Amino acid sequence: MKITRQKHAKKHIGFFRNNFGVREPYQILLDGTFCQAALRGRIQLREQLPRYLMGETQLCTTRCVLKELETLGKDLYGAKLIAQKCQVRNCPHFKNAVSGSECLLSMVEEGNPHHYFVATQDQDLSVKVKKKPGVPLMFIIQNTMVLDKPSPKTIAFVKAVESGQLVSVHEKESIKHLKKEQGLVKNPEQRKRKKRKKISGPNPLSCLKKKKKSPDTQSSASEKKRKRKRIRNRSTSKVLSEKQNAEGE
Repeated sequence: MKITRQKHAKKHIGFFRNNFGVREPYQILLDGTFCQAALRGRIQLREQLPRYLMGETQLCTTRCVLKELETLGKDLYGAKLIAQKCQVRNCPHFKNAVSGSECLLSMVEEGNPHHYFVATQDQDLSVKVKKKPGVPLMFIIQNTMVLDKPSPKTIAFVKAVESGQLVSVHEKESIKHLKKEQGLVKNPEQRKRKKRKKISGPNPLSCLKKKKKSPDTQSSASEKKRKRKRIRNRSTSKVLSEKQNAEGE
């Protein structure tokens, strides 16, 4: 039985590795129900998980799961001790904690980019996880750990990717990596470093003081005006005298 279980686990891990980029160390997200089941079945998770999955593993949990176990009291004290020995992953619920199932579900959103395995005994959470493609699911049956086969949603997603209808998260990451290697993608730091406009000083011509007109130029201008006026007066007087002479004759 043990050999057949390992064969199935190896087959399922190969499927997730080839289609979703799951790699070692396998990150196993535990909730309180899985820790409690492991305690009752006397399962040594740190020793038995690497053997079963045939690879290096990391036991993980979240702050929300730990807080939930604390509020549940003495009945789950042993499960809380197991969870406290796991690595705590940052979840988006810093201020307001949520239930452990809701928190674990949020950790595998957007295509499960961190390649988490979800380990739970919660049936409701299991159903929701199966609706998300690319999330390996684990549970305990009769004191033995089981890696569930890929869900129908996961298989349908892989078929859509193979037919060219969708692009998997793993393929998107590989495309980005190739673009970076070929220098087709600029670093975000370089984008942020925009050329700042130099603060230009005031126009030097505008700073110059206005030149005051010299008194000579002012007097010459006034003399010209006077001359013009005198010329106009003479011409008008001449015309008047000619008119008078003509009338007298």
